[in-house]
Amino acid sequence: QGSELPQDIHNVLKLAAAEWDEDQLKVLEKYYQSKLWPEGLERAAQIAALEKNEKDLLNLIPTSMVMGDVPKGRDTFVLMRGHYASPVKDEVIKPGVPAFLPELPEGAPANRLGMAQWLVAPDHPLTARVTVNRYWSMFFGKGIVPTIDDFGTRGARPSHPELLDWLARDFVDHGWDIKRTIKQIMMSATYRQAPHVTEQKRLLDPENILLSRGPRRRHQGEFIRDNALMLAGILNDRVGGPSVKPYQPPRIWNEVSLDGNLKYKRDDGKKLYRRSMYTYWKRSAPMPNMMAFDAPTREKCVIQRQVTNTPLQALVTMNDEQFVEASRLFAERIIKEGGDTFESRLDHAFMLATARPADALRRRVLKKLHDRQYEVFLADPERGAALLKVGDYPRATNMKEAELAAWTMTASAIFNLDESLTH
Repeated sequence: QGSELPQDIHNVLKLAAAEWDEDQLKVLEKYYQSKLWPEGLERAAQIAALEKNEKDLLNLIPTSMVMGDVPKGRDTFVLMRGHYASPVKDEVIKPGVPAFLPELPEGAPANRLGMAQWLVAPDHPLTARVTVNRYWSMFFGKGIVPTIDDFGTRGARPSHPELLDWLARDFVDHGWDIKRTIKQIMMSATYRQAPHVTEQKRLLDPENILLSRGPRRRHQGEFIRDNALMLAGILNDRVGGPSVKPYQPPRIWNEVSLDGNLKYKRDDGKKLYRRSMYTYWKRSAPMPNMMAFDAPTREKCVIQRQVTNTPLQALVTMNDEQFVEASRLFAERIIKEGGDTFESRLDHAFMLATARPADALRRRVLKKLHDRQYEVFLADPERGAALLKVGDYPRATNMKEAELAAWTMTASAIFNLDESLTH
């Protein structure tokens, strides 16, 4: 068996034991422990398994490129007419903040760390005000300062300066707690007002600057998709992780690639139902079902989105694969949880979608829709089967096809109601 040994071990064994030096003894000992000693073999296998587990765990931790400071900062000069090759050597620029704003905190370094400390200083006049004003605009459609991206001299003046100051101070005093601030806004009597417009309110406060009525604003595209998945009972609320690629019409990526060979490989399983904030975003071909609802292309920072109303939006919520599948699963949920009568099921659907039961008008209209669709699918089973096949999520097999298809169309109509798409 000597010929099967590694050459270095074979060379040592050819010598007499008395001639072995310390290094040769260590080589023999290491080989014996790792290759021949039974307990050593068992320990080596355990160590290898632990090392593999450690490597797998480290691979799950997301990494990101960061920027660091050089040990000694370089001098920065005023540039003649802004040209990088024409510095004015006797005009050195020192790190700092604009002169009209407060100075850096005492002891703060004149670098990015000091800048961060300056931004979140409790007495900073802008950070907290800008932040709470943006949250306010998300719920009311307009900020206390209407120009939410401009608090300078060219921006609009606040409609309620004392309220803005109070919200900002409360935000800082409670540890910059975003969730608490949002709850404060949503629990206020101002937010909970009805959005009805009377003739008097129209005359005295046409743009609702004085907050004489509650807000009424269409949801953002991401929220509309997430709301549909939530009502369907399939929203994957996992936090963090890589981006996902949900349903998308075919060949969109092909059209924007140079040779037409760039293909969109859709994900499957639970990844299809992750929250919209995790959707993979290709700037040259953004997600169509979100773009229809004014999602920005992300080529630049957009502080305030425009809000449009187009027929394409209804085509998305009625025909997009994600929404048709969500309608089917919402219908399954309605049938399963809503009782045995049409009225109880419709009330359950409305409570889930709008937080109130259906009124008489909606009951009458949707009853006609449901009955008419039921007759259509009963007369043409293939049509109903085709509708129920949309999407990857498996359908319930213990429900009649015609009934489920009719409720799918009814659920789609509920999705498309004004009160489902606005808040």
